[in-house]
Amino acid sequence: MEENSNFIKTIIKEDLESGKRDKVVTRFPPEPNGYLHIGHAKSIIINFGLADEFGGKTNLRFDDTNPLKEDQEYVDSIKEDVAWLGYEWDGLFFASDYFEEMYNRAVLLIKKGLAYVDDLSADEIREYRGTLSEPGKESPYRNRSIEENLELFEHMRNGKFANGEKVLRAKIDMASPNINLRDPVIYRIAHATHHNTGDKWCIYPMYAFAHPLEDAIEGVTHSLCTTEFEDQRPLYDWVVRECEMQATPQQIEFGRLNLTNTVMSKRKLKQLVKEKYVDGWDDPRLPTISGLRRRGFTPEAIQEFVKAAGVSKGYSVVDEQMLEHFVREDLKLKAPRTMGVLRPLKIVITNYPEGEVEWLDAEINPENPEMGMRKIPFSREIYVEQDDFMENPPAKYFRLFPGNEVRLKHAYFIKCEEVIKDDNGEVVELRCTYDPETKSGSGFTGRKVKGTLHWVDAAHAMPAEFRLYEPLILDSEEEEADDADNKSFLDYVNEKSLEILNGFIEPNMKDAKAQDKFQFFRHGYFNVDPKHTTEDKKVFNRIVSLKSSFKL
Repeated sequence: MEENSNFIKTIIKEDLESGKRDKVVTRFPPEPNGYLHIGHAKSIIINFGLADEFGGKTNLRFDDTNPLKEDQEYVDSIKEDVAWLGYEWDGLFFASDYFEEMYNRAVLLIKKGLAYVDDLSADEIREYRGTLSEPGKESPYRNRSIEENLELFEHMRNGKFANGEKVLRAKIDMASPNINLRDPVIYRIAHATHHNTGDKWCIYPMYAFAHPLEDAIEGVTHSLCTTEFEDQRPLYDWVVRECEMQATPQQIEFGRLNLTNTVMSKRKLKQLVKEKYVDGWDDPRLPTISGLRRRGFTPEAIQEFVKAAGVSKGYSVVDEQMLEHFVREDLKLKAPRTMGVLRPLKIVITNYPEGEVEWLDAEINPENPEMGMRKIPFSREIYVEQDDFMENPPAKYFRLFPGNEVRLKHAYFIKCEEVIKDDNGEVVELRCTYDPETKSGSGFTGRKVKGTLHWVDAAHAMPAEFRLYEPLILDSEEEEADDADNKSFLDYVNEKSLEILNGFIEPNMKDAKAQDKFQFFRHGYFNVDPKHTTEDKKVFNRIVSLKSSFKL
């Protein structure tokens, strides 16, 4: 983490200085029921960063207590994402590793008269729980004897009851102002195969019971989570205390990371993937870490973005342009410069010798001379952007139009002499002349031109596909909107969030590999797509455009 302080860092520092703690152990504990997103990146960076800063340790732990939603695919993707962000975990654990210990702690609660088997249905439990303004009422099964509860809980474990037939509840206080303390369910029956334990268990602990036990078993000192768990902290502390755990972790909450025009709900992300609004969990329009990676964002940029966004308890929505700013800052000295034409328009330079090819010199990255030089072919036929020509231009249009002269980047001045159209009146070709005295780098000091165009040589150009992205969600407040207007979040999906173009790139990019990043002159930063690139055709995802109005 940066030297800039935050309230969690202050707490940890005070704990160490006072002797309350003699070490720092944190954990990143995702449930393997989906892919990680940028919000999880904040938790990863905070947990690993603070532990590193204080010489501590961080565990990667999978909270796999719900076999109905979890899968090995998600476990593998989470490991990949954490490692890609640049972090190494000290221990790799699964909540399911502790199922026997959790069962024994639940038995301890029963023996202490602090847990009971309940026959109420889920709907009845919800009805009995009460409201924020009214206390709950006790279950008719709340006062079963310890012996009966022990026997029933053992029968639950042995598979003698159907799903939903019984649950184990903590016995705390049905009149508590904190609804989380009104006898929460701590075990439920689920006859389902678990990705890690197979069919060994048919009862599974609830998250609110399992999580504090996992932290305590692992000796976690500071259990860092988002503010949505703040109301559950009293239950967290109750479980650690009443289960008589030796270690006593401290739960500390921080505000979630939210981005404008971005869906962060795992449920909604799953729906977008399942209903094929996007190209899988790694679609570059999604805020998933795998999607950001495929689009071309770098781990360094994400780390700097999270640090700049800061750590506080307050709710905030961060402008997505802030994230884009940091990827520009990271790539400007790393990414080779090159030229690509996304919407090609052919130009024939009529006075250039037929069959002749020049190899022009250009810096790979002018801001980083150590990257060296590249060679660019130039001959009689080239491609420019369709948008760089207008037959009847407005005032102060400095690109190509009949009779106007422009500079070709790294090459010569050319002048538009003739416009060729097809039978539909569409412009399909331009005939131009060039001035051999105006070669870039020749020291030419004659007339000046105001427009500079990028281009690629037609004879040597490589075909390429370019994918341009816009925000997937049109309404930046969608995630917080009330559903009273009967709108689904799918109503806010931007149908124009992806534009696919077919054009050409310089031949020196023939060896570009998946995840290689480039700055295309005037177009922005692009990443070689690892999913759709083939030997015959490179596919480029635009990471960000070149310019931004965002200021830190």
